[in-house]
Amino acid sequence: MSMPSIEAPAPAHGGTDSEARPVFVTEPRLLGLPASAWPRILAPIAIGVFSLALWEFAVRWNGIPAYILPGPLLIGQTLVSDWGTLSGSLWITLKITFMALAAAVIVGVTLAVLFTQSKWLEMSLLPYAVILQVTPIVAIAPLIIIWAGDINLALLICAWIVAFFPILSNTILGLNSADHNLVNLFQLYGASRWQTMRYLKLPAALPYFLAGLKISGGLALIGAVVAEFVAGTGGSASGLAYRILEAGYQLKIPRVFAALLMISLSGIAIFLCTSWISHMLLRRWHESALKREN
Repeated sequence: MSMPSIEAPAPAHGGTDSEARPVFVTEPRLLGLPASAWPRILAPIAIGVFSLALWEFAVRWNGIPAYILPGPLLIGQTLVSDWGTLSGSLWITLKITFMALAAAVIVGVTLAVLFTQSKWLEMSLLPYAVILQVTPIVAIAPLIIIWAGDINLALLICAWIVAFFPILSNTILGLNSADHNLVNLFQLYGASRWQTMRYLKLPAALPYFLAGLKISGGLALIGAVVAEFVAGTGGSASGLAYRILEAGYQLKIPRVFAALLMISLSGIAIFLCTSWISHMLLRRWHESALKREN
């Protein structure tokens, strides 16, 4: 009696690299967004709406004066009525923030590349970068404002000091995290130091750099606002921080909250923008951004 033949299961792919690539998940989309993104959007919105409603109810129920704690509705009305004044100050703050972030990226990446090329240079200069990072900016901002002479230049330097170190440290970590076996392979094939840096180390450092960029974006805004507070206490008009001080002196607390709201929304927008840039650059090749079925 002959046994029935059992056929081996067909392989999932023909064994080629192109057929063994990661399987990307195709999700249904709603209003242009993947379905899995909506819970992450709606949940924070629901919590925020509930918190604002509770805040408004508590203010009205307890009869709290507006000069102590204004309600969200009054803050929104103040934001609309004072938009002409606050928007101009917001533009000054954002201009300083983006200029400081751009300077932090240029200087931080350049120094990171130089440090990885020369250990002596890294050992000589990196401690001073650490000193800049750990020195409270609010303590040295008055000196920078006096020495710089120009208020906008002083604000730019203060914001740059705060935003600079995360770019530098993360990029150095990324450049040093390139696969050692691949580095040896490049050396075996006679690649120059520039070719190794361009084709191996810089791509390996990109996720680390983008992580540092997310951090530095918010820190640049914080540094700009802190420097503006110091400049504002000295009577130098600048951005939103000066408007907060001005409104506080005049007991216009709703305007203070409106300016704080604009700063917070600006920080959220910067974080979302840097996160989108990171996703667009990493989504097709890096493990942190790939979507798989399992």
